[in-house]
Amino acid sequence: MGLYKIQMPDVGEGITEAEIVEWNVKAGDVVREDDVLAAVMTDKATVEIPSPADGTVQSVSGEIGEMTAVGTVIITLEVDGEGNEASISAEASATAEKPVAEPTPAPTPKPKPKPEPSALAPKPAPVAVSKPVSTSAVSGAPRAEGEAPLASPAVRKRAMDAGIKLVYVHGTGPAGRISHEDLDAYISGASAPAGRAGNAPNTAVEEIKVIGLRRKIAQRMQDAKQRIPHITYVEEVDVTELEKLRAHLNSTKRDDQPKLTILPFIMKAMVIAIKDYPKLSSHYDDSADVVYQYGAAHIGMAAQTPGGLMVPVLKHAETHDVWGLATESKRLADAAREGSISREELTGSTITLTSLGKLGGVVSTPVINSPEVAIVGVNKIRVRPEYIDGAFLPRKMMNLSSGFDHRIVDGYDAAEFIQRIKGLLENPATLFMEG
Repeated sequence: MGLYKIQMPDVGEGITEAEIVEWNVKAGDVVREDDVLAAVMTDKATVEIPSPADGTVQSVSGEIGEMTAVGTVIITLEVDGEGNEASISAEASATAEKPVAEPTPAPTPKPKPKPEPSALAPKPAPVAVSKPVSTSAVSGAPRAEGEAPLASPAVRKRAMDAGIKLVYVHGTGPAGRISHEDLDAYISGASAPAGRAGNAPNTAVEEIKVIGLRRKIAQRMQDAKQRIPHITYVEEVDVTELEKLRAHLNSTKRDDQPKLTILPFIMKAMVIAIKDYPKLSSHYDDSADVVYQYGAAHIGMAAQTPGGLMVPVLKHAETHDVWGLATESKRLADAAREGSISREELTGSTITLTSLGKLGGVVSTPVINSPEVAIVGVNKIRVRPEYIDGAFLPRKMMNLSSGFDHRIVDGYDAAEFIQRIKGLLENPATLFMEG
């Protein structure tokens, strides 16, 4: 038998450490070759670590959420053959086979005298006693205001499933820890807490560790707000004619074409506007004081997923028509939500489009996706009366709330860029005449 030591992988691009986000095995588990042992996260991509051989997990190293340096051993497998390191147990067996002198029985050690209790030594925790709990002992809040009840995850889940608030359950374990027996006693004999049902204060506090994608999002957002002087520009757009065109195209589309939302039209308008204002498709390296201005329009699409916010990148949006933009954006959004999106599809954006759809609100203040210098935010469409040619008419109005890096983009340039997009959307035929 031998040991196979698995290190934190080097995924390239200068990454020196990664975060452990999931363990799929524990010590003692038997695994097969290619079984996924763990998942680690670098930047915004999750990398799975497969087993290199059949074997038994001897140890795992590292907590969920822990940043671990590339090259650090995180999993040790015991495998048939030599593995990549000689087995300690094999070495021990070889040592045991060597002839040695008859051992002399060791003298029985005398018991150490019991030390005197010290005023500074911690007192032993009380031992839980299995005994019936009276109704009076389990009804009402048995702990001080703001004190969170102690219980294992299994007890908490059982209480949640049963609709029981643990703050009202008397715990008989060490430090008042609540056990399954305490829950049984509460269910069988507890009376309702004093006062009207549902009006008792909820003093529960749940500790949630910020790890994985959520931690990456937090770091990037904090960095962007600390380092980038944002300017926000909001303009309303009359999308009545655009919505008529969109409805017509959806009613006449082929079966192999996706249903059009408003986003592909906005992307098309952004591509055309970027030709007139190329600095908006840029990266700013503030450490070197260099702006990289791209001829391509790689549009990042902020997408909410079960794991948090991701930004899939629609590469070379300038090469697609509206149908192509719709097809590719749907593919990327679906891949992000399903967790099958690749690292390459999450990097390289030069400008970002963000939308919350029907939840878009009236105005928003989107955060720039650094090192980009611009982000275009879409708010919800509302029907309201607009005074046109001497009469009030119902029009579909939508705000664009956009953010710009004021170090690179002047307010006037930001306003002109959005006005160019506004003109294209309010006259949607021009989307198909230009660019």
